[in-house]
Amino acid sequence: MATIFQKIIDREIPADIVHEDELCMAFKDIAPQAPVHILVIPKKPIRSIQALEDVDAQLLGHLFLVVRKLANQFGLEDGYRVVTNIGRDGGQSVDHLHFHVLGGRALQWPPG
Repeated sequence: MATIFQKIIDREIPADIVHEDELCMAFKDIAPQAPVHILVIPKKPIRSIQALEDVDAQLLGHLFLVVRKLANQFGLEDGYRVVTNIGRDGGQSVDHLHFHVLGGRALQWPPG
């Protein structure tokens, strides 16, 4: 069964897309936890970091370069946080690898 993120990639569900290329997509979170809250996802269906394979190293590097580009694009020069949740206890709610890019305000630690 396709995840909500796969449905966004397939254009079955609308999203506020801020970046797309042949390897990934980024869009604004529908329930933002900061003034800037963007999700960066690979188009390749990977469940989580735990499911990464050695062959995914270049893709993972690309995702982080996109994160950097988006941080610059959205003016996060004072800092930002990149988060991924892994598994039920890690708070993962969608079984498709995704990175939250959060910024636009001072973020607290610990996150919760």
